[in-house]
This record gives sequence, structure tokens and C-alpha cells, in this order.
Amino acid sequence: MNLILLEDVKGLGNKFDAVTVKPGYGRNYLVPQQLAILATPANKAMIAERLKQIRNKEAKIVHEIEAIVARIKAQPIQIAAKTGGMDKIFGSVTNSHLADAIKAQSGVEVDRRKIVLNDEVKTLGNYTANLRFSENLRYNIEFEVVPTTEEA
Repeated sequence: MNLILLEDVKGLGNKFDAVTVKPGYGRNYLVPQQLAILATPANKAMIAERLKQIRNKEAKIVHEIEAIVARIKAQPIQIAAKTGGMDKIFGSVTNSHLADAIKAQSGVEVDRRKIVLNDEVKTLGNYTANLRFSENLRYNIEFEVVPTTEEA
């Protein structure tokens, strides 16, 4: 029996894959659970159109993300931190601090969970972080930790 999967099925295939299964498995489990549909010409055309729409939507999202990353990289990101002796900062800079600095300096709001710091940031200097929007969309951004300028 030829079917088109509507969901990922462990050990069988991924979403929108065309698979061949035993008739009982398809008729009694996959189709009633709405995990698959029959691989008729009409259903194949419908799935092809749906895949085309998904690819167009993904391309648009990638383009928007690249524009956001370009805005972030347009100006250097600086994070002010209180320092002790020998350029050590009190505490450390986290992805939340970096997300706040990106929003303040470039106007782009980035979810802190999408930011991964490559190193522990405990001293002044230049660092690199990864912006991970998805499995395939990863971008490196650079930032600098500078001492705070306290006015008394």
C-alpha cells in the first residue's frame, strides 16, 4: 500500500515522504490516526503544492533573519560592566545581557535563548556569540565588554 506521511513516523519516514507499507498497517493504524493519506495523484499534487508553499515561506523567513543579522552587525555591540582590578568584571556577561545590549543599540529584539556565548565572559575584551535561529541558521556576532563610566 502506497501512502504519503502527514507526520514523522519513527522507523518509517519523515513528514511528506512517500512510503510503501503492508495494507493492514496502513489501513488500521496510519490512516485512522491521520499519520498518512493514500498516495493518489490528487493527494500527490496537493502535497507538492504544500511543499512549494513551505519552501517559499522558509525562504522569506531566511531573508528576514539575514536582514536582522545585518542590522545587528552594522554597528559594534558594547556591553558595559563594572570592573575590579586587572580588567576583571564583577560577575559575568550572560546571553540576557547580550540580548538587552542588542535591543538597546540596534533596536532588534532577539530572544536570549537563541544566543549562545562561545566563552565565559569574565574580563573586558572582544568576544563572539552565536545566534541560533534554527538547526541550519546560525550566525556569529561579535561584541565588546567595556568598563562602565560612572559619573558621581
